Amino acid sequence: METCEQRRPAGAARPRPGRAAALAGACHPGPAAAVTGLASALAAVAGQSGSRCVLVGAAVLAGQLSVGWCNDAFDARRDAAAGRRGKPAACDAVSVPLVWGAAFTALVLCVPLSLAYGPLAGAVHLAGVVSAWAYNLWLKATALSWLPYATGFASLPAFVVLGLPGRPWPAWWLVTAGALLGVGAHLADALPDITADLASGVRGLPHRLGARGTRPALPVPLVAATAVLVLGPPGPPDTAGLTALGAAAASAVAGVRLERRWDRAPFAAAVVVAGADVALLLVRGAGLT
Repeated sequence: METCEQRRPAGAARPRPGRAAALAGACHPGPAAAVTGLASALAAVAGQSGSRCVLVGAAVLAGQLSVGWCNDAFDARRDAAAGRRGKPAACDAVSVPLVWGAAFTALVLCVPLSLAYGPLAGAVHLAGVVSAWAYNLWLKATALSWLPYATGFASLPAFVVLGLPGRPWPAWWLVTAGALLGVGAHLADALPDITADLASGVRGLPHRLGARGTRPALPVPLVAATAVLVLGPPGPPDTAGLTALGAAAASAVAGVRLERRWDRAPFAAAVVVAGADVALLLVRGAGLT
């Protein structure tokens, strides 16, 4: 199996990013920024003060950094064997012990930051972070690989709501939609690496479905999340919500129908539906409780 070095074109100079840049690249910066931004935006639309929104963002960012660094450090040997050049630890751009150190440092910082937002809220957020670590260290290779994603995404809106004045209980539809979004995120995240992961012995849910099974399944939990966000809140659904639900279902069907012509069509449809789900979450911010 070829390594990072073997995949580099002959005669090409080995890139040497600075250690700080390589460490930043090992934290999965894109997903970390997206999840942190979503949590902060939820806090804002829920009516939290600016300082409380910053606290939410800091706690979630620390948790996401710890999870990303843990993932790259634990999978460094597997990623190197698969030739994944975008993984700094796998390509020796940064040492694995340093990445582990950063992961544990971020995890330690996440504890007081989460609890400062509220004891119960903090405990819920920390439970989500722990479940993500469990995914990295164990559940990723099992049929329960979807569970940490569902738990982690459900914990984010619960964390935000439980820290509001009066510590209101999060609405069931909000937590359920978060869990469904998490399952969709898991399928989307695993899809590009299914072949390489199978070769290294990973047998999570998407790997058991295979690429051909995962692609059409990908939009299903996301459309279900749309349905929960539209139909779950009290009162009859409004026209905008029903339109969003219809558009999500149509996108999912179109993605499956077009798969034979374009194998990334289900993934593209899932991105569209996920975007609609996030927009619905934010639009319904006033009804988070």
